[in-house]
Amino acid sequence: MYNILAAIKPTAEEEKEIHLATKKVLQQIHIPHARLLLGGSYAKHTWLRGNCDIDIFVQFDYTRYKDKSDSLSDILERYLKKLHPERLHGSRDYFRIQQGHILFEIVPILKIRKADQAKNITDISPLHTLWVKKHRKEDEIRLTKAFARAQHIYGAESYIQGFSGYVLEILTIHYGSFLKLVKSASRWKKKTILDPEHHLHNALFELNEAKTASPLILVDPVDKTRNAAAALSKEKCLLFIKKCKAHVKNPSANFFRFQSPRIPKGAVIFTFPLTGKKDSTAGKYFALFNRLKKQLVLREFVLQRSGFVVAEDIRLWFLFRSDRL
Repeated sequence: MYNILAAIKPTAEEEKEIHLATKKVLQQIHIPHARLLLGGSYAKHTWLRGNCDIDIFVQFDYTRYKDKSDSLSDILERYLKKLHPERLHGSRDYFRIQQGHILFEIVPILKIRKADQAKNITDISPLHTLWVKKHRKEDEIRLTKAFARAQHIYGAESYIQGFSGYVLEILTIHYGSFLKLVKSASRWKKKTILDPEHHLHNALFELNEAKTASPLILVDPVDKTRNAAAALSKEKCLLFIKKCKAHVKNPSANFFRFQSPRIPKGAVIFTFPLTGKKDSTAGKYFALFNRLKKQLVLREFVLQRSGFVVAEDIRLWFLFRSDRL
């Protein structure tokens, strides 16, 4: 594992570069009655080499702004004008700026002490950071993230439907290490329920139906009303279990080496440009991909395999049993 860590941990030069770039951006943001807070994998020290986006949370005073929660994005935008940010839509709009090859996302939130004060899901993010940092499992988490990334199951975006970084952090902490997680996950059943902080008596019944549809129910350690793994698809969960079984049987550094997905010879490929916001554009074409698969089956095309690839562009591919109509 130590050889793997040497390959996936950020170098001292990379850490220094990102630290200086972050400091420079923070010095340009001044907002009354708000404080700046670093978040995400950078703040938790769980980011992988060459793969670090910086989350900056602008934490507005709760008493002053709790009734103006819907206006936080507009308020923040006024103070960010000189940075020329791109405004992106989300559960609460946030902002993106690019400094060289480093991407910064600036997110307005309310300063809260506990999850039930939140007016928006993003308000809880600093509580996630505190929970992860107190367990001090940084390198174990990096191993888990590198493993998931290499299997193309890292990311909770709609076009991936895999494991978010936070879910991988919770799982590693819950089991105690990467190896313990892999051994345990290799024995997961069709519906696995985990509650690291023992918030609930029975999560399957205490969470609403929409939150328990995923194959993994992972009660958020800082918010007992939330399944942190709600976005995980059955397909990606089963792939994770399969890869964990394979690693237990025959451990190898190959499980941590990321390679671009290969499209098999003879596949029919549809290629689209990746324009605009990556997540929304990819999500739109992923919905198209699923509709196409459904229509092909309805029209009696026999699909052997199919895939959805996001890289410099977006590719939908379909491999048929026969190359004749």
